[in-house]
Amino acid sequence: EDGCYDPADFNDQLLLGLKGTMSQAELHFIRARLQGGKRNKARRGELRFPLPVGYVYGEEPGSVLIDPDQEVRSAVELIFELFRQTGSAYGVVRHFAQHQLGFPKRSYGGVWNGKLLWGNLKHSRVLGVLNNPCYAGAYVFGRFKSSKSLSSEGQIQSRVLEQPIDSWSVLIQDHHHSYLSWQQYLENQQILSQNQSNKPEQLLPDIAREGRALLQGLLLCGGCGRRLSPRYKGHGGIYPVYECTARHQDTIRLKDCICIQAKLLDEALSRRVLEVLQPEQFQIALRALTELQERSQAIDRQWRMRIERLDYQAQLAQRRYEEVDPSHRLVAATLEQRWNQALEEAQRLKDDYQNYRQQQGLELTGKQQAELLALAEDLPRLWQAQTTSAKDRKRMLRLLIKDLTVEKRRPERKAILHIRWQGGAVEDLIIDLPLPMPVRIRYPESIVSQVRTLSSTMTDLQIAATLHQAQLRSAKGKPFTKDMIKWIRYRYEIPAPVLKRPEEFTVKELAAHFQIGIDVVHYWIKRGLVATRRLTKTAPYWLTIDPQKDSELRAWVTGSSRIKMQPIPKDR
Repeated sequence: EDGCYDPADFNDQLLLGLKGTMSQAELHFIRARLQGGKRNKARRGELRFPLPVGYVYGEEPGSVLIDPDQEVRSAVELIFELFRQTGSAYGVVRHFAQHQLGFPKRSYGGVWNGKLLWGNLKHSRVLGVLNNPCYAGAYVFGRFKSSKSLSSEGQIQSRVLEQPIDSWSVLIQDHHHSYLSWQQYLENQQILSQNQSNKPEQLLPDIAREGRALLQGLLLCGGCGRRLSPRYKGHGGIYPVYECTARHQDTIRLKDCICIQAKLLDEALSRRVLEVLQPEQFQIALRALTELQERSQAIDRQWRMRIERLDYQAQLAQRRYEEVDPSHRLVAATLEQRWNQALEEAQRLKDDYQNYRQQQGLELTGKQQAELLALAEDLPRLWQAQTTSAKDRKRMLRLLIKDLTVEKRRPERKAILHIRWQGGAVEDLIIDLPLPMPVRIRYPESIVSQVRTLSSTMTDLQIAATLHQAQLRSAKGKPFTKDMIKWIRYRYEIPAPVLKRPEEFTVKELAAHFQIGIDVVHYWIKRGLVATRRLTKTAPYWLTIDPQKDSELRAWVTGSSRIKMQPIPKDR
């Protein structure tokens, strides 16, 4: 026993404090020696830690070898190849899912230690492979560091933070065989960083995304220098526009710098790109054909290796069943069941492979190659082909164009597209902006002039018929109607035609002439006592009376006891 101490005694307090201090110091020294040995071993590249899938440890200290399993190696190589083609981690995930490909994962610890498991590829797994410098042949130590902080509730929280390359404790390049070079690894990191479009310092993303806006991620505002983002407007988002994001980032701004229809810029730039690519159509077709063939071969190789793996498992189950003692019926029945399951899985995979070949067409036939080369001779048709998606067109543009700056000149109704090509050349493309919609649908001056001339002798219906016979249409391409002519007269203050003869009376004028009510005049019209004329069934009546008829009607009014004479207005 070390002794008995009283915490309330002063001398015992001194002894307890000294012993506690020495114990903590000893623990600190032990931990420092262990950490120092760990760092020294890491500097030599001999410190072992779980390797990523695609690598295994050799027998010699610090020896790292590529996985001898060809299927595993091909799966890892396919990730880097697809990322080079698509330029995004999500594109790799989608390709694996569309082609029903699996990705391996090696278990560490427990009863499954060292076992290789196959499953669906996830986005996080792709990022883990692309960000891991081990695949570039580098031995790295100190890539992650643990950081402790105190939360608002007073609890200690521990976080693992990824460190930049300059802060890594150990970096040994060419330590082992690699799947890609160190320069390619750095380029992949730059692409992943540029794909994060939500970062303030990232102005233009390099990845081609979905959507109908062809110049998405390439446009810069000529007014403020910010990025132009596509927005879909109209009922249901039927047409895209390029809009400056300054108003969304700066709350002081009340309106956007630029908002322009995407169709105008897309069509103008597409025509210019097709003009530039005319001399190299055939070379582009050959490169596209080679890329498609290599991609098909890589996918086919993955399927065949999966089938070989399941065939091997079925053969292994068969050997185990054949080697078992027949007297052990329970064991034999279990092994037979496993053998049948392995055969079923292998056959199911073969059927899926055949269905996939029929649906996807992994190999290009001679007819498909001829069609592709024929399209190359007519690049505009290839650009407009239904099989060419908007994302493919965007990727083609990014191979030629670095960025675009849009300058909108409203007084001149023009937009200037400053093109910066990948080779460094600069070019300006002037685009005529369409007139505002009210101006575009406005009736031309020639139509208004004709309506003004015809209105002196014709009705609205007759004018519409005359314009229709002359094969004239409105700004919207519709034939003229009576309502259109009526609106033109109202809008441009064109008086209605005076078609009433001087000797004719209206109903009100005739009623005032005889000092009677208009109902009496309508009674005369119904009885046919006066001569009437009207242009249409709904037009007003024009009445004509001669002196004899005037005398007869006046005598009839004077002698009638039912008709009350109306007083003559003072202004008459």
